Amino acid sequence: MKKAELLAAVAEKGGYSKKEAEAALNAVIGTITEALGRGEKVAISNFGTFEVRDRAAKQSINPATKEPVYVAAKKVPAFKAGKALKEIVDKK
Repeated sequence: MKKAELLAAVAEKGGYSKKEAEAALNAVIGTITEALGRGEKVAISNFGTFEVRDRAAKQSINPATKEPVYVAAKKVPAFKAGKALKEIVDKK
């Protein structure tokens, strides 16, 4: 499902216009993004948790040249599905 399809579904299900649904979705995504940028965790009950995780530095291999490459440590966004979401997905 792409963003346009998600917006259409939210608008239909909630009885909103597509512009209202887009404004709400953009506000939610923006708020989550800003919180993660500050290093905060965002937990949505019965859905899941967005958080920032540390990825350790590692030695890797460039597949084109087969040369070893050092990959620096970094922070990455992560999502952990909640119990209710896992149960719904598992039924499919």
